[in-house]
Amino acid sequence: MASLSTPVCDFGRPAPDFALADLRRSIFHTPESARGSQGLLVMFICNHCPYVRAVIQRIVRDCRELAEHGIGSIAIMPNAVEDFPEDGPEHMLHWADTLNFSFPYVIDETQQVAHEYGTLCTPDFFGFNADLQLQYRGRLDASRRETAPEDARRELFEAMLQVAQTGHGPSEQVASIGCSIKWHSGFKAAWQHPQQ
Repeated sequence: MASLSTPVCDFGRPAPDFALADLRRSIFHTPESARGSQGLLVMFICNHCPYVRAVIQRIVRDCRELAEHGIGSIAIMPNAVEDFPEDGPEHMLHWADTLNFSFPYVIDETQQVAHEYGTLCTPDFFGFNADLQLQYRGRLDASRRETAPEDARRELFEAMLQVAQTGHGPSEQVASIGCSIKWHSGFKAAWQHPQQ
């Protein structure tokens, strides 16, 4: 399983649009529906990735706290489910229930959303301001395959709090690292982001 790092933040880049179905209800989630009054955090995660599993409880905590500051959140599962069934919808729903997600957890079945965002790995975080302009493309904290110590700096939380307060993210950001996206067979060559 390949480990990849994300590129530096492309400040001001507009949030690509999407409409992804809710796994329980007959509604679609979009950047507009998921955003808060002060911004939006788009996260690409999956169930099986050890990098995600190391921080998922912190993701849940930070999203809940960020909502109090006007930052909405949404998690998108981008992997090819036929090759990684543990990332499938029934497992996604179980995980969301078990961990009490306060944000939608949706699947990008075509992987087009992952491509348009330039997603490289799970986890991959995109933090937007109130105008849905990119302000953060960094890691959650110093965790890797193992959870960082409890006193590790909450980098994503601090950055998105700054975005909520000022509309701008920090100039210095540490790239997220994680497992490569599991593309559908034949999809990678056609859709792979130029920076990969």
